[in-house]
Amino acid sequence: MTASAAPDRAYARSIRLSVAPMMDWTDSHCRAFHRVLAPNARLYTEMVHANAVIHGDRGRLLAMDASEHPVALQLGGSEPALLAQAARIGAEWGFDEINLNCGCPSDRVQAGRFGACLMREPALVADGVAAMIAACDVPVTVKCRLGVDDDHEYERFAAFIDTVAQAGCRTFVVHARNAWLQGLSPKENREVPPLRYDWAYRLKRERPALTIVVNGGIAAQDEATRHLDHVDGAMLGRAAYHDPYLLHRLDVAWYGGELRTRAELLRAYRPYVEAQLARGVFLKHITRHVLGLFAGERGGRAFRQVLSEGAHKPGADWSLIERALGLTEEGLRSDAA
Repeated sequence: MTASAAPDRAYARSIRLSVAPMMDWTDSHCRAFHRVLAPNARLYTEMVHANAVIHGDRGRLLAMDASEHPVALQLGGSEPALLAQAARIGAEWGFDEINLNCGCPSDRVQAGRFGACLMREPALVADGVAAMIAACDVPVTVKCRLGVDDDHEYERFAAFIDTVAQAGCRTFVVHARNAWLQGLSPKENREVPPLRYDWAYRLKRERPALTIVVNGGIAAQDEATRHLDHVDGAMLGRAAYHDPYLLHRLDVAWYGGELRTRAELLRAYRPYVEAQLARGVFLKHITRHVLGLFAGERGGRAFRQVLSEGAHKPGADWSLIERALGLTEEGLRSDAA
């Protein structure tokens, strides 16, 4: 997407609901499950460093099922030439968007001069974005924080956005917290710094030509929906993973369609699961992503227990999932009675 291009309706619609890139969680198995739940949501890979894309095992790092589209590749890195090369490879592998991580606060990321610390280097980010845009023909976007450490001036945040936007980026996913580079763990960085959604709202109000998606702390349907009064989209993180049925409810509420039961959705995932098992993938690598499907429901504990105890065993297959579903459905029927 060029600097002057406005997002078309299909693109704007596709970023209304999205699932955040989450390390160790949003692999291809997870994304295929989320696609069953939310046919219209935009999905994101785990962050992959540009060097890994260029020199690593692309078959593993860039694994993607055809069902996942639209899906974005999130890159880490700060060297424009490497980011450009990685972006080109990502587009060639079929990703619908390339996203640059400017929000991860981990020590490893800081040591490599990428992630959240790039909030302090807007000119470098702009150079990287410009190189990525020139190298590929899919939208290049940025996921960022409000600032780092004691950055508490909206004007500094807005200046970062403006500098990167001038390089051609039209879409920003704003995790509406600061990132603390010292003293907080990555987990604490998702919870301790206060949320300031109003900064994302103001950004959209003052720069209406930009596409702004808000992220951070969104855990309920009504809450997610309220954000759409102010910005273009809402990105769910941990909530989509721990309570994946929320993702389905939002997709139906925002895009239309029929609300399906949890069991119906899981059974719709069966063709993907059996195809992966036939390729030699162990069931445990797939079922770990569905454990939250019955969160808060009667029978949910039995569902999780059966899968947790059995999925790692040799020969575990779809029948284990059916057994877990059977116990859960039995619990739901007794509750209804």
